[in-house]
Formats: sequence, structure tokens, C-alpha cells
Amino acid sequence: MAQHNPWPDEGNTGHIWDEDIRELDNPPPLWWMLAFYAGFIMIIFYALYYPSIPLADDHTKGLAGWTQIVEYKDDFKVLNDWRERTFAAEEEKLRTMDVADILKDDNLRAYAVNTSKVLFGDYCMACHGAGGQGNPNFPVIANDDWLWGGSIKQIEASLINGRLGNMPARGMMGNLSDEEIRQVAEYSLALGAGEGDQAQYAAGKAIYSGKGMCMACHGPQGKPLAPTGATNLTDQIYRFQGTPSNLQASALEAYIHTITYGVNVKKDGQFLAETRRAEMPAFKERLPDADVNIKRLAVYVHQLGGGQ
Repeated sequence: MAQHNPWPDEGNTGHIWDEDIRELDNPPPLWWMLAFYAGFIMIIFYALYYPSIPLADDHTKGLAGWTQIVEYKDDFKVLNDWRERTFAAEEEKLRTMDVADILKDDNLRAYAVNTSKVLFGDYCMACHGAGGQGNPNFPVIANDDWLWGGSIKQIEASLINGRLGNMPARGMMGNLSDEEIRQVAEYSLALGAGEGDQAQYAAGKAIYSGKGMCMACHGPQGKPLAPTGATNLTDQIYRFQGTPSNLQASALEAYIHTITYGVNVKKDGQFLAETRRAEMPAFKERLPDADVNIKRLAVYVHQLGGGQ
């Protein structure tokens, strides 16, 4: 930067580079100054017209009386009124028709599915996953392995009344030793691999059919005779993965833990800390307009791929 200013009357700041590059000290254009001061005026107008000034426990309401919430509610009402007018016939059918008949009506079924996605996301996805694939230790509802039945009526009943799993603890509170629990767990895994008849699993098979009383719920061959909440042991689809302390535990360790501590087992009125928890809440009191929305969700869940 030069120390000598060859242009003292030019109105520059005296900052000069490379002999002739200098910084001028000209005032901004008039239009720019007017816009600058108008900005301050607009700030004052905005602060008075809109709710913008915070107070100790409230805020100014503004001369316009406008809020985003009021605008949202007004717009939502317009949208809701349009929906009610446009889809009144479909909504009336959903309300009055049996869920099995809704499933048979292609147009109504498609309408129920398309209007259920938000409901499923709000009330079901946290446990069952976005596509029904099931989050860890929650049921998959996109296959044909249904603990309580996958017909449209059974799905509707599950949504209305909820489901509570039940399996006694054969180890901690039951009648099986650690070795017997291991044997029956190994036999149960062998059923899934189609190897249950091998001689090495004979001890576990005897416990399964006798002392362990597993057959009463899981069926003689590991497949329940009716959808009562018991797991199908023959398809290698596991309701629980790992153990509560280690989700990466092997399938055998998971079986041993479940047989030992059971499902939803209580002692002195309290759930055991180690027991498996398997409970689906009833949605008849949770869903808005439950009479219609339970049918809507039942159809949606059924079409995910697992409905029977």
C-alpha cells in the first residue's frame, strides 16, 4: 500500500495498492439509502402488525390477529371439508360394511389401504416396522407366520382387543432342570431344521411331549393346531431374537432364555425382570374414530403380504 496519495482531491480513503488501485469514499446511491431506512420502518410495522414481541409470560398478539396455528386450522378445515364431500360414499361404506366385505370390494379395499398409511405410521410402525418387517423382538406382519391368525377377521380382533402372549417359565419357576431346558431347546431348533426325529434329540423330544408339556400349545410336531399365540417351531421364524442382555446371542441361547423365564410371567404381581414381554395394546380406545379406522388398518395390514 502506497504511503503517498497522488489523488488527494479524488475523495479516496488514502488506501492505494499497486500504484493506482484505491478505495473511494463515495456515499451510497439515494435509492439504496431509502431502501435501507424503509427496512427499519418495515421492522416497526411487522412488530406491531404480527405477534412478534415476547413478554414475561406471553407475547404481543399483533394488530392483524394472525397466527400460524389459526391459518393451519383454517386450511385444515378446508381440506377436511373437501375430503368429507369427495369421499363421503367410501367413508360411509367403511363405517357400515363388515371388514371381510370391504376386502372383497377392489375399489374400497384400495381406498382403505391408501388412507391407512399415516395411521400405520403413527400407531403401528414403531413395533412392526415401516413395511411390516418387524423391529427386533416384535412380530413380523408381512409373512404368513401369524401367532393369533392372519385372516382379516382375526387381524381386526387383534386390533380391537389387543393380544397378550403367555408362556410359563419352565426353568426359574417351573419343573425343568438346566440340562432338560437345553435338551428341549435343541429339539425345538431341530424341528425348524426338519431334524427333530434324529436320535440325538430323543431326550429333548421326550421332554417336549411329556414333562415339559410343550406339545399342548406348540402341537405334536411343533406346529400349533390353532392360532392361540403359540409359536410355530417348524418354520425358523423366531418371535424373539437373542436375549434381553445380548441381542446377538445365538438362537439356542434365545430358546433357552425363553423356556427358562417364559413370556409375560409374573411373580407377586410383578413381571419377572428376565421374562419375555409380548403385549399388543387394544386400539379400540386409542384410535380416533376407532370403528372405522380399525377396519381401515385391518385391511392395510392384511395386504402387507401375510394375511391369510
